[in-house]
Amino acid sequence: MQSTERFDAALKRIDDVNGDDPNHQIVDGQPFPKELIYGRRMSSWLARLYPDASEALRIAARAQHIKRWSIPRNTYPMDRKGYLRWRTELKNFHATTTGDILDDLGYDAATIDAVQSLLRKEALRENPETQALEDVACLVFLENHFADFAAQHDDEKVIDIVRKTWGKMSEHAHQAALGLDLPDTAKALVVRALS
Repeated sequence: MQSTERFDAALKRIDDVNGDDPNHQIVDGQPFPKELIYGRRMSSWLARLYPDASEALRIAARAQHIKRWSIPRNTYPMDRKGYLRWRTELKNFHATTTGDILDDLGYDAATIDAVQSLLRKEALRENPETQALEDVACLVFLENHFADFAAQHDDEKVIDIVRKTWGKMSEHAHQAALGLDLPDTAKALVVRALS
């Protein structure tokens, strides 16, 4: 199997898994499996921001939230420690699930290891590809989820989240984020957070 065929097969397998998400999101008036839409948005942003991304990074972007619904947040204590444990468990789960798909498709160990390392967000500040994946995740959040998040929380919490999100991003991603077309109320909170 040639690399392009195998890559296409990998994305299809990831999409097939995410297509089973019981949680739906309305996009253009139609309900879609939430993590399927998320994965496609990740791929879209990656192509825009890092058009020369490696195959491993392109796979990791699509698989960032693979089958995320199977480990609900409420199965961990609803405090900071519980949140961090949940996030760590998710990263390992995404890495293992994606690794199994890639192994089944005949990917070599080095590529599988690279994808899994990216999904675990290892060496965030040292590895440009891990930083690229974080950039893309932050942009997907800001563009597609931030306005709803902001409407559900008090301004100070939202401003704190924007500052933390901004701190995870590269300058390249900052420039892309500043060009987002956000609702006025959400945009005002971003301006406050960055001032």
